Amino acid sequence: MTAEFAIQLIFLILLFVIFVPTIYALIWGAPYVPTPNEGVKKMLKLASLKKGQKTYELGCGDARLTCMAAKKYNTDSVGFELSPLVIMLAKLRKFFSRSKANILYRNFYEVDLSDADAIFCYLLPGTMDRLAKKFEKELKKGTKIISYAFPIKDWKVSHRQQRNRKKKLGPIWVYEYGKHK
Repeated sequence: MTAEFAIQLIFLILLFVIFVPTIYALIWGAPYVPTPNEGVKKMLKLASLKKGQKTYELGCGDARLTCMAAKKYNTDSVGFELSPLVIMLAKLRKFFSRSKANILYRNFYEVDLSDADAIFCYLLPGTMDRLAKKFEKELKKGTKIISYAFPIKDWKVSHRQQRNRKKKLGPIWVYEYGKHK
C-alpha cells in the first residue's frame, strides 16, 4: 500500500465516520444552531426542575442546556447528539464546565424516554411531528416538554413564552404530557 493510497483511505474513512452521521442529523433532526444563553435559562426556569429529576435534551448540540440543568438544578441530565463534530463541542463544554451531565452519541428516536421528567428540544417542525408520536408511546403523565422556537402541532400548550425580538429570542413552548390534548 502506497502512502498516497493510505492517505486517501484515511480520508474516506473520516468522511464516512464524521460527515455521514452529521448529514443524517441535519435531515432527521435539525442543523446545529445554538440556543441563545438567555433562551436556555428561560427554558430551564419554565421546566420548574427539582433536584434529582431526569432530563433529556434531544439534539443537544454543544450541550449548554444539558450541562446547566445538571450543574445549576442538580438534575440527572442526558443530552443526545448524532453529529460527531458537534458532540466534540458538547464533551468539551461538559469538561470545562465540570458538569455531571451525560452526553451520548445516540439517535434520540432510538432511546427510551419513559423515565423523563422533562425533555428539551430545539428541532425543526417535521422532527417535532415525528417526536409527538414517540412521546405518545413512551412518556409518563406529567412529563414536561419544552421546545424552543417550534411547537408540537395539535398539542395543547401549557405555557407559551412569546418571541422577544429585542433580545433575539424565539418563542418557547411548554407542554405537559397528559394535559396536551
